[in-house]
Amino acid sequence: MSTLPDMALSAGASDFIDDAKLCALLKLPPPDAAEVSDVLAKSLTKQPLTVAEVAALLRCTDPAQHEQIFETARQLKRDVYGNRIVLFAPLYVGNHCMNDCQYCAFRRSNPDVERQSLTDADVRAEVEALEREGHKRIILVFGEHPQYSPEFIARTVHTVYETRNGQGEIRRVNINAAPLDEAGYKVVHQAGIGTFQVFQETYHHATYARYHPANTRKGDYLYRLDALSRAQRAGIDDVGIGALFGLYDWRFEVLALVEHGLYLQQRFGVGPHTISFPRIQQALGVDLDEQYIVSDYDFKRLVATLRLAVPYTGLILTARESPEIRREVLGFGVSQIDAGTRIELGGYSRRTNAQCPVREQFRIADMRSLDDVMRELIEDEYLPSFCTACYRLGRTGEHFMEFAIPGFIQNLCTPNALTTLMEYLIDYASPATRAVGVKIIERELEKIPQAALREKVKQRLRQIQETDARDLYF
Repeated sequence: MSTLPDMALSAGASDFIDDAKLCALLKLPPPDAAEVSDVLAKSLTKQPLTVAEVAALLRCTDPAQHEQIFETARQLKRDVYGNRIVLFAPLYVGNHCMNDCQYCAFRRSNPDVERQSLTDADVRAEVEALEREGHKRIILVFGEHPQYSPEFIARTVHTVYETRNGQGEIRRVNINAAPLDEAGYKVVHQAGIGTFQVFQETYHHATYARYHPANTRKGDYLYRLDALSRAQRAGIDDVGIGALFGLYDWRFEVLALVEHGLYLQQRFGVGPHTISFPRIQQALGVDLDEQYIVSDYDFKRLVATLRLAVPYTGLILTARESPEIRREVLGFGVSQIDAGTRIELGGYSRRTNAQCPVREQFRIADMRSLDDVMRELIEDEYLPSFCTACYRLGRTGEHFMEFAIPGFIQNLCTPNALTTLMEYLIDYASPATRAVGVKIIERELEKIPQAALREKVKQRLRQIQETDARDLYF
């Protein structure tokens, strides 16, 4: 992988982000009550919203309308995802980087960062530590550097899958790495990955240029914007998009994310599997420009609006946010969170209660253990899930939409959430978490309307409790 992009790689790529159009939509007058009601009613039918409809919600200034948006997002979350929350952990593999992003501690011009790439042995140690805590899903994170080639990424994926610790195993590996060419994506795809994430960071062209120097690979806006189109052409139909909120007007970024999702849907028949919306955080050697910092209240608005805009797209809430904000925002439509998170290199195998700025990309605000997060979720009547069945059974891309859009996915996801939760309770949970976990399993079982399915789930739960049987998915 060269330092600078081969311009032929993005030849023919479409620049589908029209800054002037999106900004103009945000300058229109606030919508009246009837327009807001119509947009919310459409969302409750589980239809994706147009960019113009999303802009109408973002222009609302009346707190009463904001409350309508929040409540509708809560309802849509219940209708599509039930009370399930999928859990994962990020695992940073290397922080060497050829880019010079002005908001990132890993940028190449930062002399204070300790550079490291995990060896195969290091990766195994990290994975074993994650497995001892009960994790089943991880996302591997790589800096943008020639040493993190598609072959290196694929080898790391194989190492993760091959690493076992007692009953522990990682069943799904997602990737957050530099954009690749189609050949590179094919190499990584063949390793058996789940989702491939590439965040545009900011979709606003001038702001993108401000933060990403032109003499770096990331300085090519269009090469990055086309990244997941290349992934789709290479056969990866499970992709994740995101923006780093705090670089530009958060409302613009929401519209651009929706535009990106619609573009993928129209061109490839399937939109992004996930959307991430991290807020910028302090990092070693970074001076934050506070002009576009997103307030907690506006953060709630952006999460709720994204949920209404893309009913069937997973929304990922990260440990950048405090436990208090995470608890509040979960109900607005979040479907995935990380837990027990460490983002410094080697942070799981040598876990401490303190962060290590010289080995981390940014500061995180939620350092609670996986068990603590699990217990709070259950106490708040969420159903934690480590399910990976859809990925391993090929229910991704268009196939996932075939199941998800009619709502049938709940007949699969709830049973699989219950079996993976029981695994966690038996193998890893503290007594306090096990006590509340057993109760929620009993309650959720009674909600399964089909008697035959309910009995099958009960049988599998008994197998997990009474034997070493694991990974009993539907």
